[in-house]
Amino acid sequence: MKKLLTVAMMMVAFLANAQEDGIGIRLGEPLSITYKKFLDGNIAIEGMFGRAGANSAQYYFRSFDNNRPTSNAFYAGHSTGSSFSFNVRGAYHEDITDDLNIDQGYLLAYAGAGLQLRSTRVDYTYTDPSVSPTGIFYRESRRNIDIGPEIFGGSEYYFDDLPISIFAEIGLFMELLDRFGHVKLQGGIGVRYLF
Repeated sequence: MKKLLTVAMMMVAFLANAQEDGIGIRLGEPLSITYKKFLDGNIAIEGMFGRAGANSAQYYFRSFDNNRPTSNAFYAGHSTGSSFSFNVRGAYHEDITDDLNIDQGYLLAYAGAGLQLRSTRVDYTYTDPSVSPTGIFYRESRRNIDIGPEIFGGSEYYFDDLPISIFAEIGLFMELLDRFGHVKLQGGIGVRYLF
């Protein structure tokens, strides 16, 4: 009976910890402040707000080439800035502590899906020989907005004696708006304060 009572008390403590809300920081792509809330022992929702990383130079070159300011404009370069991202997502969690023979704390593996909005200001530099044959550079600023679904997976470790968790994850984001079908690999590591 004592063993059963001990196991029951450990399970209650585990379930209570697994359902704790957490706020923290995620380092990676995108760099974000993260808030995670468990709806039950396995399902959680998460919101992230932060800074989106720039796409490749080839991505912005193609974007310029597909939408030139004038028909004779030639791309000379670009810079990016003023970027942000916003994610809303849900995930299913599974306890893998015993599978990995972990003695202290517990480890949850998770996988999920969500929706991501990314925005980056792109400042283009270009020439236009039809307007100025002497090679004068012109500038144009645009806002690159990407919206689409993401899928991800990772694991999160919860400490026994500290109100924090650490996590690592990897995923894919696919654009639906702006450049349909463009896929971006994303990932990050982070820490959350549990309350």
